Amino acid sequence: MRIALGVEYFGSPFHGWQSQAGGGTVQDALEAALAKIAGQPVATLCAGRTDAGVHATQQVVHFDAPVERPLTAWVRGVNTHLPDGVAVRWAQPVSDEFHARFSAHGRRYRYLLLNRPQRPGLWQGRVGWFHLPLDLAAMQDACSRLLGEHDFSAFRAAQCQAKSPVKLMIGASVRQHGAMFVFDFAASAFLHHMVRNLVGTLVHVGKGAQSPDWVDALLQMRDRTQAAPTFSPDGLYFRGPVYAPEWGLPEPADDFLDGLLT
Repeated sequence: MRIALGVEYFGSPFHGWQSQAGGGTVQDALEAALAKIAGQPVATLCAGRTDAGVHATQQVVHFDAPVERPLTAWVRGVNTHLPDGVAVRWAQPVSDEFHARFSAHGRRYRYLLLNRPQRPGLWQGRVGWFHLPLDLAAMQDACSRLLGEHDFSAFRAAQCQAKSPVKLMIGASVRQHGAMFVFDFAASAFLHHMVRNLVGTLVHVGKGAQSPDWVDALLQMRDRTQAAPTFSPDGLYFRGPVYAPEWGLPEPADDFLDGLLT
């Protein structure tokens, strides 16, 4: 039986999502916990791999269960064996045709940026930080230029393995709540470091180093070296993939990012 899981995690203690020889990743922790419940190794596939320090409010994974267990075992049982900072939110049986990555037709990210002279204390590891004042209207103007289908090579990491840099940006926005700026992005797919590179460029516009139409020029130049440096992973949250309704997978019911900032 194929099972889909919704997983949330605080990424700072981990070396990213994807399993590696030295361990220390979210996938390593999840597969070890699943193996405890299954009594044998369990391999998972995720909707979107996240880098070291990046968080997730709804990572979706699937696995083929080698044994039959109640769904509660794949949630509460697995959570018993997971380290602090990782939790399974839900488990649901899906058809064998479902694939956490390839069945998704979109993905969503949010970046939280604390904008004040002092570095974060309480929010350390959970937000990015920039010390100079930022112009919200200029960043909103720049965001609007990202919408639509573009070649995002200027925002692509050198080690990106995506077959094409062309992606459809469905949503790109920034809003302000006091000292916190909230950037939201939704696209057909994202390139490696794309969101962090976009945030770095928008901050460059916000501090007055470039005008909003610089984004148009960067999209045309398709040259990563001409854009702003990659921003910190601390404030980046993977908010989950987007699936067709027929898969019947749950949406986050109590996204704490909305609860805190609306």
